[in-house]
Amino acid sequence: MRASFSRKTAGVIAAGLCLLAITTQVGAAPRADNSRPGTLLSSEPLPDSFSLPDAGKALRIRYLSTNGVTGKGLVPVTAEVILPPGEPPAGGWPVVAWAHGTVGLNSSCTPSLNPYTERNRLYLSAWMERGFAIVATDYQGLGTPGAHPYLDTRAEAYNVLDAVRAALASVPGLKNRVMIVGQSQGGGAAFASAAFAPEYAPDLDIRGTVATGVPYITPEIMQALLKMPDNGAGYNPVVVYTLYLGASLAGRDSGFRPEAGFTPKAMSAYRAASRLCVGPMTDKVKEDGLTFSNTLQPGYAKALGQALTDMKYPTLKLAQPLFVGTGSADRDVPPPLQLGLVKAACAAGTVVQAHIYKGLDHSQTVNASLPDSAAFTEAVMAGQPVAAQCAPQPQ
Repeated sequence: MRASFSRKTAGVIAAGLCLLAITTQVGAAPRADNSRPGTLLSSEPLPDSFSLPDAGKALRIRYLSTNGVTGKGLVPVTAEVILPPGEPPAGGWPVVAWAHGTVGLNSSCTPSLNPYTERNRLYLSAWMERGFAIVATDYQGLGTPGAHPYLDTRAEAYNVLDAVRAALASVPGLKNRVMIVGQSQGGGAAFASAAFAPEYAPDLDIRGTVATGVPYITPEIMQALLKMPDNGAGYNPVVVYTLYLGASLAGRDSGFRPEAGFTPKAMSAYRAASRLCVGPMTDKVKEDGLTFSNTLQPGYAKALGQALTDMKYPTLKLAQPLFVGTGSADRDVPPPLQLGLVKAACAAGTVVQAHIYKGLDHSQTVNASLPDSAAFTEAVMAGQPVAAQCAPQPQ
């Protein structure tokens, strides 16, 4: 069950001997015993330009994950595994399971096939400097067959957790001590991963979750968003995400009728959503002058009901502490959504440490949160309690 709705329906590999230490050789065919989620299918060096500065070994792996759309069967998914430089500490490097934000629906947008943005390069380098290896899933349908189930929390969670399983089983020097970390779409994926983990991946030693710009939708919040007037500033980033949500649903539901959710004015951008990555898609939405009011039909929420259901979390009570970082000037995931999750998770019994960053937007908050998340991470990795902060004051 979900919280608010029920759900209906690869630095360089050292040659020879090191390569043999991986369960599957570079470019090797899938193993014959591919029957479990987290099974490694293949591994190859990640180009230096796609890795992090001063990193050690960096790989692009392909692994099996449970199909999050159907909840059964296995699908191939890809991920990056990036280790810090030098020899691992005793027991191995702990892991940051990185869940990325919105990149688009097309496989050309796949993170492991592209360099990191400057923001994410700085952010993940900071985690690597803290002594963590990075395991970063691409999510189902990005760089692999099938539609990307955008914002589907179950699919994202399974992908994040199975990427860690595959890395732990195949890459020497890693330790089963995990922080789940995500931004935006990945903030939701991080929360979902922590929520699904006790039942789906109890074998993983998850210590805590760090999420920035994390989405949270309830029917009441959705209705309030739809009633909000356009603010006169023109471009609203949420329009891009709603169009992606519709195009993603169409990719896995032949019965979806886009005209029931989107206006004729929005149809050109809707059709472009399946091929344009987030930068060009943003430009398209701006060029077409799209706002909430001229993009969405009155029946939008009903038309995209299944996609909205798929955004829900299975529980709001996490087994480990949660850090939430919110920019007060965030227009991509408006603060009421993020603070709504903080309130609901606190009420459910999750230990939440929430921080608001005054005047910062969706992107700026990511690196601004690093000092606070460092203290949080040090505590949870050491098994020490963290101070709950459910009513944060702007910093």
